[in-house]
Amino acid sequence: MTNPADFEIFLATTPGLESVLCSEVRLKGFKNVKAVPGGVTLKGGWPEVWRANLWVRGASRVLARLTSFPALHLSQLERRTRQMNWADILRADVPFRVEASCTASRIYHAGAAAERIGNAIEKALGAPQAADASVVLKVRIEQNICTISVDTSGDLLHKRGHKEAVNRAPMRESMASLFLLQCGFNGSEPVLDPMCGSGTFVIEAAEIAARLNPGRSRHFAFEDLATFDPAAWQQMRAVKSRRTPAVRFYGSDRDSGAIAMSTANAQRAEVTAFTEFTQKTISELTPPAGPPGLIITNPPYGTRLGDKDQLAPLYRALGQTFMERFAGWRVGIVTSEPTLAYATRLPFLPTTAPVPHGGLRISLYQTAPLPQP
Repeated sequence: MTNPADFEIFLATTPGLESVLCSEVRLKGFKNVKAVPGGVTLKGGWPEVWRANLWVRGASRVLARLTSFPALHLSQLERRTRQMNWADILRADVPFRVEASCTASRIYHAGAAAERIGNAIEKALGAPQAADASVVLKVRIEQNICTISVDTSGDLLHKRGHKEAVNRAPMRESMASLFLLQCGFNGSEPVLDPMCGSGTFVIEAAEIAARLNPGRSRHFAFEDLATFDPAAWQQMRAVKSRRTPAVRFYGSDRDSGAIAMSTANAQRAEVTAFTEFTQKTISELTPPAGPPGLIITNPPYGTRLGDKDQLAPLYRALGQTFMERFAGWRVGIVTSEPTLAYATRLPFLPTTAPVPHGGLRISLYQTAPLPQP
């Protein structure tokens, strides 16, 4: 049975990865979980909102859906907004701002819609509006239906709060965690990234294996809402699920700066006891002692004409090294260029549709356990 106080909670993610996030959210024990375009919905109350922010790795933000109603003109929008009891949700002493979008609706001016809703709330509650407010109401008017949500996350959730050093084109932690999940990683096997950059894949894998909550080091926007209960939140955060992994997690890179970054980030994430970062080239790669596991990496894929030709030898070297030395290991390679992926000559499984990342569209190419050479 669903509690009458339950409402819809929306967890946003990269389009194309909704089903992977849905699997993660179900594994975390949430109920009534459904994949929808752009994310996942579930039903719950404010404790579920807090848990989703604290626990879920693959979401980029968590929205609490507050109300939904028909709206054909601005005065109707303003009237319905003023009828809500905003004191139950927002604090009068905390600034807020409104962001709106309009699609296929009689109300077509997003700026005017945001202004009407913001002014209605300000008059009803007395809370000030501010362009840089951390509390954000998201308004979507689609097919003449207005949905008002509050962004409970604040900063995007890939900002874990314990990673400072990043390289030039970092893989977001939220996306990296979903690619790990897509490769079947559950924390019980070693992970190796031979081009580790700032260590994202390795650190995410180590945190998953150690059962460390991704949101353990940061502040969330819901802490500034009227619905926030500091004592209950502290109790939720105090639950210790940490364990020591049975395996280790390895990163290597030819660049000494990348190794320094990864080591510093692992230290802040408190996973140095079971991670190892070493400066080495692809030709120097050998399997670590212990059982086979997962190799996952995000090599450079180039965006300028001629880059693909220059990068093809790197991909060939990757594939040759893995095939010759890493029997029993699975491989996941993230790239925007199919020709580069297939230059590895690895026996890839069928790929899924590409997903957006940094203005490009990237795909995960993965193998079954590699055969003996």
